[in-house]
Amino acid sequence: MSGEAVVINEVGLRDGLQNQPTQVSTDGKRRLAELLAAAGIRHMEATSFVSPKAVPQMADAAELIACLPNPETVEYSALIPNEKGYERAIAAGVRSVNAVLSATDTMNRKNIRMSLDDMRAVCRRIIAHAREDSIYVRGYVAVAFECPYEGPVPLDKVIALTGEMLDHGADEVIVADTIGAANPNAVHEVFTALAARFDIKRLSAHFHDTRALALANSWAALQAGVRRFDSSIGGLGGCPFAPGAAGNTATEDLVLMLEQCGYRTGIDVPRLLDAVNLATELTGRELGGRMLPWFLSQKKARVGDAHASAQSG
Repeated sequence: MSGEAVVINEVGLRDGLQNQPTQVSTDGKRRLAELLAAAGIRHMEATSFVSPKAVPQMADAAELIACLPNPETVEYSALIPNEKGYERAIAAGVRSVNAVLSATDTMNRKNIRMSLDDMRAVCRRIIAHAREDSIYVRGYVAVAFECPYEGPVPLDKVIALTGEMLDHGADEVIVADTIGAANPNAVHEVFTALAARFDIKRLSAHFHDTRALALANSWAALQAGVRRFDSSIGGLGGCPFAPGAAGNTATEDLVLMLEQCGYRTGIDVPRLLDAVNLATELTGRELGGRMLPWFLSQKKARVGDAHASAQSG
């Protein structure tokens, strides 16, 4: 598969920042988007049009959309919880939206105070509006592997919800391991089953690193044919429903693995680390994927070699 393209959708600005205790300014988010775009990221989930009272970190959604850099070359999407959120997003100029439902009834009720059937209807209407308005629309199937309340999710339910989203007209469906409970065998089984029924080019994967398996799960999905992945700079994120959740797949780890295995992402890893440094500054947290210590040691060694060469010259 050498040279095959893989699409990375950066979710740090929304999924990564929404649960952080530190409120990141609109300008800080803009600067982070600027560095991510400079590194080659061409798809970003920038914000969500949810209630500011419920998620104060996303209260500046419209202001952020208005100032994001390079909108002509970067696709910026927004999470939409309901039709009111869709209207706000479209008014702000969003051209790509993400409709999310959880695979279990309890998770929907805890997360958004609606039943699974209610959320299915909401997603159906959002997708219909998006099709009418020529808006790119993604459908998310959250807690697709395990729910923190109902336990393991049956595969047939994931298949049914994925098919429903695609049938309604979603351009893409993201199967999400929201609490980081998946393992490579389960991931390969789920995506192999989905690929047997649907166009794998319209499917994407979203993993969390709660149990240190995000990269292994990404590889399992890749082997099942997936070529679209969500990830978050520095491993930002975490799920409030999963104690000990470590955040999303770190973008820099995922890109490094893909590039070293011969896949093309169009993303420059060293420049990604500029974004990691800024995210660390903005959140007041030490961030960075598992590759960071190795990369820094390599960088230090290169600087030392260059210095020694200059001295000997």
